[in-house]
Amino acid sequence: MSENSGHLKNKTVMEKESSIKLFETKQVRSIWDTEQEKWYFSIIDVITVLTESPNPRKYWSVLRTRLKKDGSQLATNCNQLKMQSADAKFYKTDVADTEQLFRLIQSVFYSVGIIYLVEKLVITS
Repeated sequence: MSENSGHLKNKTVMEKESSIKLFETKQVRSIWDTEQEKWYFSIIDVITVLTESPNPRKYWSVLRTRLKKDGSQLATNCNQLKMQSADAKFYKTDVADTEQLFRLIQSVFYSVGIIYLVEKLVITS
């Protein structure tokens, strides 16, 4: 694990320890914030794991727009941190702490549930 420095949107400096969590065979990038004593997880990686979407960035974009429209704090309080990508470069990515992650998971499963119901209605009609 390596030490890096970065900034949240409010320019608070963080000492970070990065890590990759594995869920089955999929990676979820994460960073430890020593100042706030909490983990931040890549939202795109979590959506990839939860939805198996062919385009998790688009899925997050649509979900974030819907959450903002509904007044969700998850979309408005989302931070960005630099995380290492597959090409070994660091790019800003949306992140969520554990509490935000639980809200994200609820939102994703709510969406998946609605899609399932709509598909059932279309198939049975």
